Amino acid sequence: MHWLGRVFEFVGKVGIFSVRVLVDAVQPPFELAQLARQLAEVGNKSVALIVVSGFALGAVMTLHTRNTLVTFGATAMIPAVQALSFFIEIGPLVAALLLAGRVGSGIGAVLANMRASEQIDAIESLSIDSFKFLVIPRVLACVIALPLLTLFMDFSGLLGGFLSEVLASHIAPELYINRAFNNLQWSNFIAPTVKTTVFGFIIGSVSSYFGYTTDKGAQGVKEAATNSVVISSLLIILADVLLIKCIFFLFPDSAI
Repeated sequence: MHWLGRVFEFVGKVGIFSVRVLVDAVQPPFELAQLARQLAEVGNKSVALIVVSGFALGAVMTLHTRNTLVTFGATAMIPAVQALSFFIEIGPLVAALLLAGRVGSGIGAVLANMRASEQIDAIESLSIDSFKFLVIPRVLACVIALPLLTLFMDFSGLLGGFLSEVLASHIAPELYINRAFNNLQWSNFIAPTVKTTVFGFIIGSVSSYFGYTTDKGAQGVKEAATNSVVISSLLIILADVLLIKCIFFLFPDSAI
């Protein structure tokens, strides 16, 4: 049962770290310059990955969906199935997992390297709060950027599905859009996108925790990068299940 104790210890430490993030994030001073720099790192440099992945996933999904729906004579439902699946679940979840892989590992490695090379100690020697200067902007950048990146994922997936369907059935753009959004309500769209703020907080907090608290030198850099991706991804999937239950409870008539 020793491993169980270590799990509870880890959960407690990450929980305390996350609470500190929430408290310090609303207290001055606010590192706006650092936040802008991290937004460029997290957001701008992830757009290409998100758009290409969404486009490819949308095209592949349409091909598979068409093969299935043709059997039942329901090919007219392809745009609706594509839109609902992306906006409700695939877009938010895949965008979060991609960001965990691209950004989470970077946050963990950078902070761990700064800890190993004593750069964090040097920052604190200048009477600068290293936690607010290094951790808070990275977490806020993930929280702000991920919902926007999810929108890119959703619409690029829809575009990929549309182009795939055009090649198969020569459907008109107006008809595709009408069929895609005809069954969508605001609750179907907004709630799943807003939940990505939670995913962003998980990515930023967990990755920063592993990097900021490491004490293993150069070996800690490798472990921080690996653990940031693995643990963030697992927690995102777990949180997704819990948040879906919350959406079903808050929007029982329209959540799908």
